[in-house]
Amino acid sequence: MGQDLAKVLTMNKWLKRFLIVAAIVVVIVVLKVTVLREKPIPIQVVTVERGTVEETVTNSRAGTVRARRRAKLSPEFGGQVIEIPYREGEQVRQGAVMLRMEDSLQRARLVLAEREVEASRADRERVCLQAERAGRELERTQRLADEEIISEDLLDRIESVKLEAEAACSAATANVARAQASVALAQTELEKTIVRAPFDGIVAEVATEVGEWTTPSPPALPVPPVLDLLDPTSVYISAPMDEVDSARMRQNQPTRVTVDSHRDETFPGHVSRVAPYVLDLEAQNRTVEIEVELEDHQELFLPGTSADVEVILDTREQVLRLPTAAIIEGDKVLVFEDGMLTERRFEPGLRNWDFTEVAAGLDEKDQIVISLDRAEVKAGAQAEIAAAEEE
Repeated sequence: MGQDLAKVLTMNKWLKRFLIVAAIVVVIVVLKVTVLREKPIPIQVVTVERGTVEETVTNSRAGTVRARRRAKLSPEFGGQVIEIPYREGEQVRQGAVMLRMEDSLQRARLVLAEREVEASRADRERVCLQAERAGRELERTQRLADEEIISEDLLDRIESVKLEAEAACSAATANVARAQASVALAQTELEKTIVRAPFDGIVAEVATEVGEWTTPSPPALPVPPVLDLLDPTSVYISAPMDEVDSARMRQNQPTRVTVDSHRDETFPGHVSRVAPYVLDLEAQNRTVEIEVELEDHQELFLPGTSADVEVILDTREQVLRLPTAAIIEGDKVLVFEDGMLTERRFEPGLRNWDFTEVAAGLDEKDQIVISLDRAEVKAGAQAEIAAAEEE
């Protein structure tokens, strides 16, 4: 009986040890499941959905807003400025006087030329009257010669006088024409003392003042213009594109234009010209210049403003797409499934900076991780969708 009691006590002791160990294990499991459980990583996701994807190319360096009709104006000869009717920022109509120079010398030359016309006309009238009289005298002499009343020698002398008078009349007529040409020349010189607007536009700059003297540009030495006129409705965008994209661009392709002066806005346009050559001024960045015409709102852009151009090469409607920023190296994405992150490869189609077409490998409604800026966001991690932050 003593042995049986010892066995019972030994069994009770081992049972207590087992129960203690089991209790410790249960506590550890409970702690791991509750207090010590790893918290899921908060993530942000987007859903694969259908929409429009475009293939685009953008300028490699900043483009520039330019005006097709922009005139740098200066007088053709030197003189003193006496009037500037329009100032910077004012609108002018075609033909309006923009600058007037002192013109007393040109007016005096015009008056002199007009007086020479009057004098030459009077001289022509006198000489031509003499020619008519010589013609009548020749007719009378001819009749007398036919009747053998006068000699042939006298008839020849009178005929010579008549021919000389006609020649003098022709010379006087030519002198009148020359005098009239001098008037036209003087009028042209007078007109050149006035600088007129070649088209409707806005005065961009006035580089002279009333009372100052302008100097014409000598050969091979350019002189800055005194007036700058531009048409704000004729603006276009000149943009350098990478040479590798030159074969894919052509006229009339649609574009989107953005400028710093109108942030968060895009303006539609189209390619109006693709340069037939490559600019190789910088060997490491060879470019092809394109010109883009805006569909509307040209008046909003100031020439000289920097601009970015996005040329739309191809467009596909109602295709599966996801944000391009969600793609990791190797055309892979992180998919959120049942609280876990799974890495999955897919086949891309068209792509741009915003969206990439999903040709295969993903399904509609798949949830794709877009918060990839933390090291712990990786395949195999537990995660949960974070609540959207209120703006």
